[in-house]
Amino acid sequence: MFRLMSLCLSGWLFVFLLLAPSIQAANAAPNCSPLLSHTFPRLQDEAPQNLCQYQGKVILVVNTASFCSFTSQYEGLEKIYAKYKDKGFVVLGFPSNDFGQQEPGSNKEIADFCKNTYDVKFPMFAKSTVSGNNPNPLFKMLIGKTGTTPKWNFYKYLIDRNGNVIDSFGSMTKPTSSSITEAIEKLLGEKAQ
Repeated sequence: MFRLMSLCLSGWLFVFLLLAPSIQAANAAPNCSPLLSHTFPRLQDEAPQNLCQYQGKVILVVNTASFCSFTSQYEGLEKIYAKYKDKGFVVLGFPSNDFGQQEPGSNKEIADFCKNTYDVKFPMFAKSTVSGNNPNPLFKMLIGKTGTTPKWNFYKYLIDRNGNVIDSFGSMTKPTSSSITEAIEKLLGEKAQ
């Protein structure tokens, strides 16, 4: 009888130890804001990525294109990402062919271009629609909350640590401009609630 009870307890202990890490991870995860409660395929391999993993970070969302007069902004985006990423900042890139058909390639071609031409390290997602009648769910919410639609490639939305849209910046505003970097620094100084 004692041996049977010991085996049962050992089995339960094994199950508990097996499940404990996932229980702790679920309890440790912050509440995800509705804005970030979306999953998109990663650009490089199309593996699904839930944006809730960026909850608690200051985020700059950008629609990108490989053959645009603003494509060189990848350099500035990578520069601010490298400068602020260890402080809780991330750039999220969303390639789109919405404007001037300037992103005609496949996801693999876009990923290769970003890596080989600009050595992009910030997270990039599969090509999607960001304007018009059927923007992807994130951009639909960004447009709804700001009342402004991307007017061209490299339109930018700034999101605080709580998942609130704080500002938007047109394509002409460079990522390294003081209007963007000062806003990022201000938000990085604020705690998530």
